[in-house]
Amino acid sequence: MAEIIAVHSFRGGTGKSNTIANLAALIALQGLRVGIIDTDIQSPGIHVIWGLTPEEINFTLNDYLWGRCGMKDAAVDLTPILKAATTTEVKGSLHLVPASIKANEIARILREGYDVMHLNDGLQDLIRSLKLDYLLIDTHPGLNEETLLAIGIADLLLILLRPDNQDFQGTAVTVDVARKLQVSKMALLINKALPEMSAPDLQRQVEEIYQVPVVGVLPLAIEVAQMASQGVFCLHYPEHPISITMRGVAERLVGVCV
Repeated sequence: MAEIIAVHSFRGGTGKSNTIANLAALIALQGLRVGIIDTDIQSPGIHVIWGLTPEEINFTLNDYLWGRCGMKDAAVDLTPILKAATTTEVKGSLHLVPASIKANEIARILREGYDVMHLNDGLQDLIRSLKLDYLLIDTHPGLNEETLLAIGIADLLLILLRPDNQDFQGTAVTVDVARKLQVSKMALLINKALPEMSAPDLQRQVEEIYQVPVVGVLPLAIEVAQMASQGVFCLHYPEHPISITMRGVAERLVGVCV
């Protein structure tokens, strides 16, 4: 059975979707079958990072939620894109279930909501049909019903935060809720740390605050901003300090979930 990793942040702008795209690619490069599902239905975007155009997406998560297709039908095979972007031999596979970028589809979700248990059924169907080793869930920032579902069913909750007081307070709320939901494993990933910050000191400080392990500290880098979500950073800059740290995070997450 696949390990489910819910990747969450209390606030937007933490770089969550970019982080998920990179981690998913790096885990797939370890020879594993990986799926990503974009449940950030109100502000989807992970498909953009992979360069998918609307014409290349036949169905979305929204279509599944409204009964127009099965979850597997909405899964886009990213393995060819992964192979084209790296010189490394790709023995694993990677699929993405995107959410719709259409304004009317987003508005319908906001207006009517959806059955979160139907979403849970779809996640399990996707795992079985694609024989996944790992499923990464891109959650909507903050806490709502679908986010609580993702947190509740996850084998590991990875919380992304910046060294920012608002992020610190929001993360405290998320950690408290996750403990009430009896999430078995949690980890923190610090993103956009200023270059003058000491990564070991920052890691130690955050671990003391939340009593949750920090799996990595990613520095703020101009190269990430320059990419403007046009591609997966670790595949374009494999020797960049962010990519090296991210590879370590991917390896550690796989080790934690085993």
